[in-house]
Amino acid sequence: MRLVIQRVSRASVTVDGEVKSSIGHGLMVLVGVEHGDTLDDVKWLVGKTTALRIFDDENGVMNRSVIDAGGEVLAVSQFTLTASTRKGNRPSYIRAAGHDVAVPLYEAYCEQISAVIGKETGRGVFGADMKVELINDGPVTIIIDSKLKE
Repeated sequence: MRLVIQRVSRASVTVDGEVKSSIGHGLMVLVGVEHGDTLDDVKWLVGKTTALRIFDDENGVMNRSVIDAGGEVLAVSQFTLTASTRKGNRPSYIRAAGHDVAVPLYEAYCEQISAVIGKETGRGVFGADMKVELINDGPVTIIIDSKLKE
């Protein structure tokens, strides 16, 4: 699984002109699921997402997690994160997991985030044409891949 995590002042996801979910201060997470991903990947990524110290403390140092900062999380599925651009100019999405694998893992990620932070995780609509708006605070953007574990 691959995540793009952005610290935001606010974020929302809209489908067919209707806001499906919105958050204030917190994390906007784009979630890409690949073939071979499992609940072990979800568990590892939930731990990383909720423990990342990317929020400022009282001294202006990035030393607080989303939990410490009392922040919210909005997670949006995005199969394009699995793109391979090795050959040519048209990205290949052959590594993207199908709905049968991707939906349960995305849902598990959202549910586990909610359990850890003690707040409902905002969600997009899997497979829908979504409009995502956010104000990146910092900007702070972190990319995490459960296969690389960097």
